[in-house]
Amino acid sequence: ILLILGFLSTLAVIALIAVAVTQNKPLPKNIKYGIVLDAGSSHTNLYVYEWPAEKENDTGVVQQVEVCKVEGPGISGYSHATEKAGPSLAQCLQQAEEVIPSKQHQETPVYLGATAGMRLLSLENKSAADKVLSSVEKTLRSAPFNFQGARIISGQEEGAYGWITINYLLGNFKQSGWTKLLHSLKSISETSGALDLGGASTQITFVPNELSYESPENLLYFRLYGKDYLVYTHSFLCYGKDQALQQKLARDLQASTSTVENSSLLDPCFHQGYQRTINISDLFKNPCTSAKKKQFPFSQLYVQGEGDFQRCQRNIQKLFNKTNCPYSSCSFNGIYLPPLQGDFGAFSAFYFVMNFLNLTSEQSPVALDKVTSTIEGFCARPWHEVKTAYHQIKEKYLSEYCFSGAYILSLLQNGYEFTEKNWQRIHFLGKIGSSDAGWTLGYMLNLTNMIPAEEPAVPPLSYGSYVGLMVLCSLVLVSVLLFAWLLFHKPKCLQKGIV
Repeated sequence: ILLILGFLSTLAVIALIAVAVTQNKPLPKNIKYGIVLDAGSSHTNLYVYEWPAEKENDTGVVQQVEVCKVEGPGISGYSHATEKAGPSLAQCLQQAEEVIPSKQHQETPVYLGATAGMRLLSLENKSAADKVLSSVEKTLRSAPFNFQGARIISGQEEGAYGWITINYLLGNFKQSGWTKLLHSLKSISETSGALDLGGASTQITFVPNELSYESPENLLYFRLYGKDYLVYTHSFLCYGKDQALQQKLARDLQASTSTVENSSLLDPCFHQGYQRTINISDLFKNPCTSAKKKQFPFSQLYVQGEGDFQRCQRNIQKLFNKTNCPYSSCSFNGIYLPPLQGDFGAFSAFYFVMNFLNLTSEQSPVALDKVTSTIEGFCARPWHEVKTAYHQIKEKYLSEYCFSGAYILSLLQNGYEFTEKNWQRIHFLGKIGSSDAGWTLGYMLNLTNMIPAEEPAVPPLSYGSYVGLMVLCSLVLVSVLLFAWLLFHKPKCLQKGIV
């Protein structure tokens, strides 16, 4: 009897502990990973994203866990050595291998999206563009990940995915658990517009207040988190900051008469004392400037800075053709633009330039007149002073901040018609939380709609079964203990009866 009671007691205790431990141990995290490479005109970035396999309203909850900047130029910069485009990505792919658990490498999708730099190269030299993409694809296929494609994305896609990123990170699609990062009095259902500026193109995207089908090619439909969105988006190729500078120089060169004699050009958008030599062939080689090409009696142009912000702006404004508008309202170059609506998140080069000029650090947006006076003051500083103050920045980038600042002002004011009144609704964003503002997260979010959801990890027993088993084991244990107590501690009345 003792052996049986001891055995039953031990069994009941073991069963209780085993059920409790098994049922209450932490559930395995079912995390999925994805990789997106942003192949821009000036450089390439690799982003690693993760999301739980159990999706929410058909769209995965995606967040950035790693970013790696690829050394060297953007992939379009390898047009004369196409075989080197792919290998340039190897180091960042290696970094991704270290971040993502090795057992999940084969199931992790990797996508490469090339933007305006490759769009221009494809127009200029389609054969070279195809070879660059082929080299990139070869490298991505050799990585241990699940290669899903390397392609040139359209300007519309770039704008729309940037819009998705901004609104996702600001909690405009899924309010629960998210803190509003834009301090404004907008309704829960309202979304923010997106302003993106790269080296070769710029995009504007937002949900118009009133739907108009004047220009249906500029409207896109999305379904995210169980809701439908119809957004206006347009991408201006050749109006990224680098190509805009090329356009301005080509236009200034054509308009100048003094250059014919001495091949020099006085430029108000560079600091006084700054000099730059430009090959004429390089200036007119791409589709943004080739239409302005004419014969010059020299092969090199010597640019000398003047540091005159007002003249610089006047020169820049000539890039925006506002004379012809076939619609009820336009931005520039005859492109339809509905009335601006709501807040706007401005990122990429919008942020980088304004951040350099200390115009993004304040809690509330900086007033337009202060932005203008800051850029004007910076342009007026002589080059030797600027170079000394910012010696850690590469000369090429440093020398162009004056132009870039003036260009951003002209694009937003003259191009998109932001005024002093609604300028306060532009928020210059570099990161939101731990994620970079840009199109790649939106791309990943949209792609997760195509990745099937998996059943969430659940405890081995249902709650009812767990409670029932615990009660049963407890009853067995109590019964055994009670029986043992009765057996070895008989009541006195029973003992007298026996005597």
